[in-house]
Amino acid sequence: MEKIYGLLGRTLGHSWSAPIHKALGCEGYRLIELERSELEGFLRREDIGGLNVTIPYKRDVMKFCDEIDPAAEAIGSVNTLVRRGGKLCGYNTDIDGFLYMLRRAGITLTGKKALILGSGGASLTAQAAARQEGAREIAVLSHRDLDNCEFINHRDAEALVNTTPVGMWPDLEGLSMNLRNLPAVTDVADVIYNPGRTSLLLQAEEMDREPRYHRHLRWTGGLPMLVQQAKRAEELFFDRSIPDAETEKIIARLWRKMTNLVLIGMPGSGKTTVGRCLAGLSGKAFVDVDEEIVRAAGKPIPEIFAQEGEEAFRMLENQVLKEVCAQSGRVIATGGGVVLHMENWNTMRRTGRVYRLKRRLEDLATEGRPLSRSGNLAKMEQTRGPLYDGAADASAWNTGSPEETAGTIWRDFCE
Repeated sequence: MEKIYGLLGRTLGHSWSAPIHKALGCEGYRLIELERSELEGFLRREDIGGLNVTIPYKRDVMKFCDEIDPAAEAIGSVNTLVRRGGKLCGYNTDIDGFLYMLRRAGITLTGKKALILGSGGASLTAQAAARQEGAREIAVLSHRDLDNCEFINHRDAEALVNTTPVGMWPDLEGLSMNLRNLPAVTDVADVIYNPGRTSLLLQAEEMDREPRYHRHLRWTGGLPMLVQQAKRAEELFFDRSIPDAETEKIIARLWRKMTNLVLIGMPGSGKTTVGRCLAGLSGKAFVDVDEEIVRAAGKPIPEIFAQEGEEAFRMLENQVLKEVCAQSGRVIATGGGVVLHMENWNTMRRTGRVYRLKRRLEDLATEGRPLSRSGNLAKMEQTRGPLYDGAADASAWNTGSPEETAGTIWRDFCE
């Protein structure tokens, strides 16, 4: 009999589980979306081989299990089901993934007060992990607690874990907690893996960059947890051992595939040309934000400037950039002024690695660029240079051929 393997949940359009399990050797793995009323009938099927379980059913499936692993019973949630000897057996591999994620980022909860956001199945896993790691104190805040500002009672927390869906695709801009309200926090973990950098992690990164905080923050997103728990589930599905090296290979492969590669820099610095070369190297789709703006406005950019002014153009640019960056696995060339609105920095960085493309002023192309043709390129670069550096993860000089520059960026991206 052909067995069923897959991810059981309610809304799974954002999930990366299928490619992970296929990379681990489970070719028939699929996404299974069910309503709560359909769970019992489905879980009684004898042809179930192995299932992962995600939001919102990690606790609901427990009543249908014939056997539950003691560790999963202690946690209070099940994320892995295996049909073994006619019995449906429940496990929790999330805790394996959670602890792997922390270790990988150099985060320890030992002796610390851990503040955990959320009260669902992932929260139960985080609480169990914190107990196992010897946290000094564990505090849990639900959505309602956050709305009532209960976090004020936990300003002494040293580790913050987000298990809520706040900031998860497609609602990318949500911030589960303002880290500036938690002055003692040194470690931040977000179990969300899509986008790669949630607003919470972007704030942690930003504060780590600012000398006035002196926090030396450590942070991690949820991709390592996702892959490691899947690896452990595969071991249970097929009763075999898989080395952790496979986890790292899949993390790297997924990151390269799903992360956008975003180019910023002065007008005329070669973002479109280099971007097309990068698309060829990487196999990613190429998107030019300026071209998308022209398509949305139905007129060329010089016309938008002449008829509606720069501010109207920037508002349209902001909107188009959000739409472009909400998709994954792209090479994105931006306009020269995209960094002028600081909210665009996070828009690009949530789903991408951002590169500043550099070129000498005398080599910048000016044709068809209203602001460049005004003769103030030196002043423009003086103003925008720090903004490019602030928004970028890395820089690359575009002084050779476009192919050479693209190769330099692609090697850095893969590393």
